[in-house]
Amino acid sequence: MAEANKIQQKKVVEEEPEALIRIIGYDIPGSKNIYTGLTKINGISWAISNAICVKLNIPMMKKISELTKDDIQKIEKFVKELPIPTFLKNRRFDHETGETTHYFGTDLDMKREFDIKRLIKMRSYRGVRHAARQPVRGQRTRSHFRSRENKKAVGIKRSK
Repeated sequence: MAEANKIQQKKVVEEEPEALIRIIGYDIPGSKNIYTGLTKINGISWAISNAICVKLNIPMMKKISELTKDDIQKIEKFVKELPIPTFLKNRRFDHETGETTHYFGTDLDMKREFDIKRLIKMRSYRGVRHAARQPVRGQRTRSHFRSRENKKAVGIKRSK
């Protein structure tokens, strides 16, 4: 009986909680590689994650939990400045300002939402498709996008 308790205690000790590293307001699991972990941040794609690793000379396969505070500060500083080519940025030729910028997190969500509202308001084709909750980019709708509105599939026979 005492041996069973020791085995259970060892299992409890071995199961350590996973470290979460906070970068730019996002919690990233420490077990992820840097290349993969940075993509968990809303607004950082695989290409930008690769650019961060290459420009800062950080090995891509290094774990997030192995980063020092100095490395994290370097990453945050790089992301705020983002010296990358303009074709990698997510907000080129903004409608309001005309500038090319890059947004992260809730700022990106807000801009995307305002863009969709603008399209709906001007009654463009894409706006009409968004308002009707239909696919916007030209996909076929005969066999897909049937259960989006009312959460029930259309055209499927049920067995009685």
